[in-house]
Amino acid sequence: MRRGIAASALVASFALAATACGGSDSDSKSDGPVTITWWDTSNATNEAPTYKALVQQFEAAHKDIKVKYVDVPFDQAQNKFDTAAGSKGAPDVLRSEVGWTPAFAKKGYFLPLDGTEALADQAKFQPNLIKQAQFEGKTYGAPLVTDTLALVYNKALFKKAGITEAPKTWDELKSDAAKVKAKTKVDGYWGSTQAYYAQSFLYGEGTDTVDAAGKKITVDSAAAKKAYGTWLSTFSGKGLHKADTTADAYAHIQDAFVNGKVAAIIQGPWEITNFYKGSAFSDKSNLGIATVPAGSAGKAGAPTGGHNLSVYAGSDKAHQAAALKFVNFMTSAKSQETIALKNSTLPTRGDAYTDKVKADPGIAGYQGVLSAAQPRPALPEYSSLWGPLDTELPKIAGGKESLDKGLSNAELAIAKLVPDFSK
Repeated sequence: MRRGIAASALVASFALAATACGGSDSDSKSDGPVTITWWDTSNATNEAPTYKALVQQFEAAHKDIKVKYVDVPFDQAQNKFDTAAGSKGAPDVLRSEVGWTPAFAKKGYFLPLDGTEALADQAKFQPNLIKQAQFEGKTYGAPLVTDTLALVYNKALFKKAGITEAPKTWDELKSDAAKVKAKTKVDGYWGSTQAYYAQSFLYGEGTDTVDAAGKKITVDSAAAKKAYGTWLSTFSGKGLHKADTTADAYAHIQDAFVNGKVAAIIQGPWEITNFYKGSAFSDKSNLGIATVPAGSAGKAGAPTGGHNLSVYAGSDKAHQAAALKFVNFMTSAKSQETIALKNSTLPTRGDAYTDKVKADPGIAGYQGVLSAAQPRPALPEYSSLWGPLDTELPKIAGGKESLDKGLSNAELAIAKLVPDFSK
């Protein structure tokens, strides 16, 4: 998951169109190598170099296949692929966020991978990640990396404040934040106004934006109001940083944490490499990683995120065959080990958690909180439900509208996305 990460570079639509060739790539000839196009949505600076190097390794081992690599900013990729697939111009392989996978599968844009070379090692993958890549009983993605959110904290600042262990509840976190402020003069916690980061508060009250099984919208329920009330309370009080509702809030929060200007935030493993670049974590062992605090229902956890590699159903057979080989290579234990070591991301298969991989304290820490992660329901529209909340939550946190009004607005917007759900 890469919620809120600003694109480092914009990719013009005409440039993408030129590379989104699917099964009709003009570079492919009947007597020459098949050229497939891969849209990679990873961070262009920190992660993409590793994937580009693996592409070269794949091409060296498969002389009959060429890979046209295109780095597409994550925040643009979903809409661009949707447009390209609808016009039969999509890439042969997409690095698809787990929430996109069922949505594109429902539209018929992805090829089922069951029984194909792409999932030859299906039993090696974590079962819950395979399940999350499925739609109506078929598997449409090979899990490449997984993630979840955690409470990350500065051990040195906690120690200076006399805190010996990470808070297990939001009440404990607020109490600890006050202690940090009193002893270190920096804020103890800085929360996000983005819906994905607020999701854990819903889990803490035993609820969600919707009850997928019961086909009911629950974002404005009593439990949800209690959850978002707790979320709202983390923006005011001693040691609690006020809400940042600007477009650059993500960067502000991240920069403050890595430079020791705030003691704790909620963040995902995709930022591990950036943590280590900050002055506060030049000593990697100073990074603390714990399960997101629990709510009043005693439940703790965060959404299971990550990315799958999916194959475009509109490509011809030759391109699909080449794409399946590529997906198999990129999600192999060896490739996943390489990705983990270079990018500090979490593998999706057990045999990729080698001793070298587990020696990274960031990976080991996030691996420890994965058991509390909650898979998303098998609802194609699920990820889009955060959109209305991304509109309303900053207004609520910024004092521009009440919690009741904001959640009511979100409920109305979500009702349009899942019109067959009751309120």
